[in-house]
Amino acid sequence: MVAIMAPRSGKTSALAIPAILSAPGPVLLTSNKAANDAFTTTVDARAKLGTVWVLDPQQIAHHPREMWWDILADARDLPGARRLADHFVAASVDESNGSDFWSTAASNTLAALFLAAASHRRPVTDVLAWLASPADRTPVDLLGDAGHHAVAAQLQGTVSGATETRDGIFETARQYASCLLDPKVAQWVTPDPGLPQFQPFAFASSRDTLYLLSKDGGGSASAIIAAAADAVMRSAVIVAERSGGRLDPPALCVLDEAANVCRISDLPDLYSHLGSRGVLPLTILQSYRQGQRVWGEVGMDSLWSAATIKIIGSGIDDSEFAGRLSSLIGEHEVQTVSVSKSDGGTSTSVSMRTEAILPPDAIRALPKGQALLFATGLRAAMLTLRPWYKEPGAKAIGRDSARATAAIAERARAKAATVEVAEPVRMAKRERYGRAV
Repeated sequence: MVAIMAPRSGKTSALAIPAILSAPGPVLLTSNKAANDAFTTTVDARAKLGTVWVLDPQQIAHHPREMWWDILADARDLPGARRLADHFVAASVDESNGSDFWSTAASNTLAALFLAAASHRRPVTDVLAWLASPADRTPVDLLGDAGHHAVAAQLQGTVSGATETRDGIFETARQYASCLLDPKVAQWVTPDPGLPQFQPFAFASSRDTLYLLSKDGGGSASAIIAAAADAVMRSAVIVAERSGGRLDPPALCVLDEAANVCRISDLPDLYSHLGSRGVLPLTILQSYRQGQRVWGEVGMDSLWSAATIKIIGSGIDDSEFAGRLSSLIGEHEVQTVSVSKSDGGTSTSVSMRTEAILPPDAIRALPKGQALLFATGLRAAMLTLRPWYKEPGAKAIGRDSARATAAIAERARAKAATVEVAEPVRMAKRERYGRAV
């Protein structure tokens, strides 16, 4: 499914939350919000079915770190390392300007460093150290020891090239991986023996839930979110193939704010076979052009075509896209009656003409709570959206949501109080140090 709905048009309350609450198998959700959103509304209900995993590196929900995920687990071969590097590049640049020399060279360098670290079970923080010291031969030697001689030679060529070029490539790569500079972010994706490790393959066969939370914008932890979502979906496909072709029950992957926090560069290609493996992606965008900005015109067209269900909600202000939707809905014949008068009397004629069933201006004016449905093999239909709070059991879910939202607020206040207590102590130490000097 692909849903294109403007903000506050019911995409979360009427699509994402009901889908999560009714999912019989594992669920993945990406989001840039926590309080009073899909996370707080569904977390208690999903906890009754299986383990709840929360990856919150930027503390959107102020959630304590109770798990870790090995971001380099799938980077132990060159294709996996390249995919991981692509996630960091895609999080920082759009498709339209992400294929220049510096971007491509930085992506290749990141892939080589990820491969060097993963091949020897080193943490991703080692990659940051190598990026800071381009002359360090450690990654080249590690690649050679692991048998990746061609990649080692390529990396050595980059390191040994002109200083200005080398420094430009490494600086670009540093910008792409900048979110890992924050130890509070990096600790979520580096080994911690004291915490349980999230395993994508085990998740695919469970009834667990994974919440992936990140802020918008390039340089944020959205690269980690995209990498985790990608790992889950591809692992689920492999598990499905080993289980006879399909996951049973299927895995639901709700990619809310996909263009902001989950930029998987080849998502349009994945769409072509995910559903046939029992992996059901629901990609939610604010506009068609937002998808074009991330995946390009061809990529967004491919994503749109591969989706067997399309939902179009209120707030469509793109006249070109509205015109395309109007033509897909089709035309109908309208009877026109003409009356003419003359000296000989009055005559009436009846003719037929065709007009759009739903013209572009009517699509733009769709009220909140209504949506268009385009499903494979069916004519377009008008839907009345039914948000979760109008379903049976909404009162209990509402209480759970209020309790989860209050817990987020409490954690935020506790964190703020800790900072307020620590700041005077830090200033006092600085003052004592100044007097000593």
